[in-house]
Amino acid sequence: MDITALYQIFLGCTGITTDSRNLPRGSLFIALKGDTFNGNAFAAKALEAGSTYAVVDEAAYAPAGDTRYILVDNCLHTLQQLANYHRRQLGTRIIGITGTNGKTTTKELISAVLSQKYNVLYTLGNLNNPIGVPLTLLRLTTEHELGVVEMGASHPGDIKELVEIAEPDYGIITNVGKAHLEGFGSFEGVIRTKGELYDYLRRQGNSTIFLHQDNPYLREIARGLNPIPTEKKTVCISTATLPAIPPTSLLSGEPEKKENFTKCIPG
Repeated sequence: MDITALYQIFLGCTGITTDSRNLPRGSLFIALKGDTFNGNAFAAKALEAGSTYAVVDEAAYAPAGDTRYILVDNCLHTLQQLANYHRRQLGTRIIGITGTNGKTTTKELISAVLSQKYNVLYTLGNLNNPIGVPLTLLRLTTEHELGVVEMGASHPGDIKELVEIAEPDYGIITNVGKAHLEGFGSFEGVIRTKGELYDYLRRQGNSTIFLHQDNPYLREIARGLNPIPTEKKTVCISTATLPAIPPTSLLSGEPEKKENFTKCIPG
């Protein structure tokens, strides 16, 4: 089944689930696999519990003639493709957030402030991996004006994979640090991997990032982009379509003093 046909089925369902313990009636169940489980084995249970359809990637779990089972090549890739297709259909503006530390806090702060003016969808908890990012995007509706999507990484290429699913319009890298180096190989590997967000935005042309300009590593990988600078560890969002928001400290989460805030004006 191609993604456009699956998308029509998705639109007729109440939502997506990948958890056999959480099966809302009318949902679309996608059978994911892990090191110790095979979601295909729970497809029948999902249908019995109320899911309308079950997406599987092993023919043995798709009884012939039962149209409730949808057989695909790879369930995880299908989930990611469906999320990307949905994101493109809605065209919601997306702010992508990554960094070594502070991703979730920054996401929560930005979402809380923007929600004062906009209808904002944001990542729940820290669902920032190749499963969590698609599930976040698939929660988007026509009512949402902005999406704030957190993206995590433990190996080179992880952020590249996630930005190609989410296709953000704006980007924030909170910082780059010497954490989890075993996955990245070196501090330079951390910088390159987090910088995959900026690499994607650079290829799109005329993209906006929110740059902590006191960080020399971030300044270097931001070359060629349209940065809105922040100073003294503040968060400031200001574009032609996104008005400035009150600044908050990335360290404490508390409002910055007025004298520490330099107003950001679109270039």
